[in-house]
Amino acid sequence: MGFKLFLLLEKFLMLLPKKIRKNFFVLLANIAYKLSSRYRNVGFINLDFVFGERMSQKTKEEIVKYSFKNLLLNFLHLMEIKKMSLDELEKKITVKNIEAINRLNGRSIIYVTPHYCAWELGAVATGVFVNPLTAVFKEMKNKEYQEWMLDARSSFGNKSLEKANVVKPLIKLIKKGEACGIVIDTGINKREGLEVRFLGKIVRQTSTPAYLARKYNAAIIPVTIKTDDEENYTLMFFDEIEVEKTEDEQADILKATQLQADWLSSLIQEEPKFWFWIHRRFKGEYPEIYRKK
Repeated sequence: MGFKLFLLLEKFLMLLPKKIRKNFFVLLANIAYKLSSRYRNVGFINLDFVFGERMSQKTKEEIVKYSFKNLLLNFLHLMEIKKMSLDELEKKITVKNIEAINRLNGRSIIYVTPHYCAWELGAVATGVFVNPLTAVFKEMKNKEYQEWMLDARSSFGNKSLEKANVVKPLIKLIKKGEACGIVIDTGINKREGLEVRFLGKIVRQTSTPAYLARKYNAAIIPVTIKTDDEENYTLMFFDEIEVEKTEDEQADILKATQLQADWLSSLIQEEPKFWFWIHRRFKGEYPEIYRKK
C-alpha cells in the first residue's frame, strides 16, 4: 500500500513545474535534518573525526544540512531520469577529461566512484557519454523500491549487479570488454577489503577494482560529478590509476587500492560538502565514535 502511494506521489510531482518539484524535495530535506537526530549526529561525528577544530562549527552545520539536501536531490534525479530525454541529459551535463577514456585503446574499464554530489545522475551520464556500464549495488530490504530504483538507473542502458558474490560476474563482463562501476566509499568487512589510509584514518576499502584490473588488464578510471548551481553538472573523468604487476601480487593490489583512497581523499578535502557525510563510514574500525556519550 505504501509503495502504491509513493507511485501516486511520483506521478503527481512529475506533473508539476521542475522548480516546484525541486522545492518540495528541498523542504523534505530540511524537515529530515531537523527530525533525524540520528543521522544528523552521524554527520557531525564524521566531520569532527576527520577535521576536528580545523573546520568551524558553522561550516560543519552547513555541510551536514547539505548532505540531507543532496540525498533528496539524488532521489529527485532518479525520478526525473525516468522521464528525461537524451537531449535533455546532454544539455545538462558537461564532460571533462574524456581524453582519459580515449587513451585506453578499447581496454575494459572499471569506474571507481563515491557517493559524491549527484551520483545517480553521474552514473547515468557515464553510460551515455562513454558506453553503458554495469554498476554494482547493495541489495535493499524494500524490494519494490529497489526495482523502482534499478528501473530508473537503466533508463539509458546501464545495468545493475547485486554485490553478493559479484566477482565472477564482473570477470565475465571484463573479459567481454564491457565496463563496470564500483562504489569505493562504503564500509566493508575484513574479508572483503584492505586497510588503507582514507581522510587521515585507517579504514578498509574494497580491493576488487585493483584485483580485477591487475589480473585482466582492465583500466581503473575514477569518475565523479559536481555542480555549481544544481541545474548544470560537470562529469569528471580522472586519469587511469595504474596497477603494477610485480612478483608481489598483494603489494600491487594494496598500492592501487591506496591510490584510489588518495584520490577520493583529495576530492573530498578539496570540496567536502558534496560527500555523503551522514553514513557511518568509519564504524568498522572506529565503532566507538558512534556510541552515545
